[in-house]
Parts: sequence; C-alpha cells; structure tokens
Amino acid sequence: MWSVEYNIAEYKNLLNEIKTQISVSKYNALKSVNREMIILYYNIGKMILSNIEWGNKFIDKLAKDLKSDFPGVKGFSVRNLKYMRKFAEEYTDFEFVQQVVAQIPWGHNIILMDKVENIEYRKWYIHKAIENGWSRNILAHQIETNLYSRQAVSEKLNNFSELLPSIQSDLANETMKDPYVFDFISIKEEIKEAELEKQLINKITKFLLELGSGFAFIGNQYHLEVGDEDFYIDLLFYHTKLKCYVVIELKTGKFKPEYAGKLNFYLSVVDDKLKSKEDSPSIGMILCREKNRFIAEYSLKDMTKPIGISEYKLSKYIPKEYKDKLPKIEELEKEIADIIEEAE
Repeated sequence: MWSVEYNIAEYKNLLNEIKTQISVSKYNALKSVNREMIILYYNIGKMILSNIEWGNKFIDKLAKDLKSDFPGVKGFSVRNLKYMRKFAEEYTDFEFVQQVVAQIPWGHNIILMDKVENIEYRKWYIHKAIENGWSRNILAHQIETNLYSRQAVSEKLNNFSELLPSIQSDLANETMKDPYVFDFISIKEEIKEAELEKQLINKITKFLLELGSGFAFIGNQYHLEVGDEDFYIDLLFYHTKLKCYVVIELKTGKFKPEYAGKLNFYLSVVDDKLKSKEDSPSIGMILCREKNRFIAEYSLKDMTKPIGISEYKLSKYIPKEYKDKLPKIEELEKEIADIIEEAE
C-alpha cells in the first residue's frame, strides 16, 4: 500500500512519459550502434581497398581469420567483406558517410549498392529513406518502381507555382509524382473507374505508400451537397505536411479539359465547407491513364484552384531512356505477370 493517495490519471501520464523516454533511449542506442557499425564497415573496406593488389584470396583468408578470432560475431563473411570494399570504393566522402549514410541500416546500403549505380540517385534515396523511415522492403520497392525518375526529375504538370505560396508550392510539387504506379492491382484491358477506385481502397496501405508520406485517407465517394444537389468526390485525403485537403479524381481514359473544371468546382466546395482557418488551400489531383500535355496545360491555364495532372500505370514503370535496353518484350510481360501474382 502506498502511504499517499495518488491521482490515477496523473499516474498514467507519468507512466506514459517514462515509457516514451525508455523507447526514445532504446531507439537512440540502436541508432548509435548502427552508426558505429557502418563506420567500422567503411574503415574495413578502406583497408581492403588499400591492399586490393592481393586479390580475392586475401579476402577469403581475412573472412576465415576474423571468424576464428571473433566467434559468434556475424558480418564478416566473404560476401559482406566484398560489400565493405565496394562501400568504401563508391563513397569517397567520409563526412557524408558519417553524417548521412550511417543513419540507415547496412541492409539498406546493400540494396542501394546492388540496385542504384548512380551515386547522386543513391544519395536521393538515402535522404528519402531517412525522411520517411522506409523499411528495407519499401526501399527496394521504391527503387524497383523508379521513384527517383517519377518524383525527382519528371516534368510535372500543375499550376501550383501560380496559385500557392512558394513554400507550399515547392512542397506540393515535390510530393507529386508522374506517373504513379499502381502495380498492386489486377490489370484489366478496360477497367472501369469504379472498379479502379474499389481496388485502390481495398489495398489502401499500398495505395498510401505510392501516394507518399503525409496522406491521411478520409473517404471515397465523399458526399458534397450544393444547391440541393448531390456531388461525390472520388477520393478525399488530408495531407499532414501540406496542412490541406487533397481531392483526387480517377479517370481510366485520356485526360479531358472538362475534368479540370469539375475538380476546380469540388475544390471550391471543400475550401468552403471543410477547410478550417488553419488549413492551407485544398489541392486537387487528376490521375488518368494518359494525357496530352498541351491540352492539359491549356486546361489549367485559367483555373483558380491548385490542380495537378498525372498519369498512372498499372504495371512496373520503365523510364524512356531504359526502354531500348530491354532484351525481349516476352521477358517484360513475364515480369509484369509475376508482379501481379505477388500483389494478389
């Protein structure tokens, strides 16, 4: 028995605060251990590089001796030592390794070394992995769907810079992708918009992953009443970083100019009925199978609301510069079929 009466609510708050401190401390300890390990691997890689003339047999012996001297300690296999050598060879800036690369686990670094040759592209993925807390599988998926090409360098079509403050505009543009890849839904030659929407909602976790961090799902076929008439938004989200509502309209065919006018209307209603004083202006996105860039640009020219227009793909996205390097169309078809089977 405690000698002093205590408030249950205050005690729960105290307990939660202590649990939070413990969790944060554990997390920081793990980060520190990971950082030291990454730097160790980098230094070992540098030492192996400095004796590269000894060849691979030297690495075989080194792995054997390290295993003998440090029994039970994992990480010094021949394969891993070769990765350490590659790690040190490809990252010449130790300060970048120490301050940035060491923030992600070794398994993430192996994926990046295996899948991303360009160091600048790789740095972009590292920053995104840190920013969004990607797991190893999510990082691999983002690389396989060429996220860098779709988000960092694609020529995005929107009117954000004309209608949003510069900071909001830059973040909204950075958030946008073109195209989006919905490789987790079943492909049909003529899929209807209602079916596409249904499949995206049924796999909302994967859909949110493809949309990017910050999207919170509010509802589909979201009801709006204006002048005693009913209207329904395909998909309504709130973006926690942009601090605004995001209205998404799905179109299974080519983009048409009237889509922009309809979305402009929806955004006006959302801003009037849902947006609070603290919220930023709502943003609209039209996702279509294909678009004519000139028609899309003219459609946005006199719109009063911020709208972006992107295409979506129902299979793995391949940038144009890589298409001529594909061996055979049959192999691509088989790969797409495998992706669909895994998603089902």
